[in-house]
Amino acid sequence: MGEILMIGLGGFIGAILRYQISGYVQEFSKSDVFPYGTLAVNVLGSFVIGILFYFIESRGTLDPQARAFVLVGVLGAFTTFSTFSIETLNYLLSGEIQWAIFNLAANCFLGLLAAWTGRMLPVLLWR
Repeated sequence: MGEILMIGLGGFIGAILRYQISGYVQEFSKSDVFPYGTLAVNVLGSFVIGILFYFIESRGTLDPQARAFVLVGVLGAFTTFSTFSIETLNYLLSGEIQWAIFNLAANCFLGLLAAWTGRMLPVLLWR
């Protein structure tokens, strides 16, 4: 139960950080065309999870509750793209290039397909 509470607390913090940082970056960019705020949190989240995984793997830092809080909670709510990025990087680092390519293609293609389906389904059902 303690781990779930840590994830929830981390998620609370991560969601607020995502909202604040993406909003600030989007406002700063003054763009109405491209979602720079989303790009910023995805890249920042990927960068942070890369640093954390280095320390976890090389030094064994972060106990299980801290990992749940930071990796699943904070970064999970901040961006799930960070998880996708580290999983793909781990495939590349372990020489499993075909799985890295498959992960990239599957997430991008299926994510776009799911977003398109979700956007079009109501149009088809309730027109």
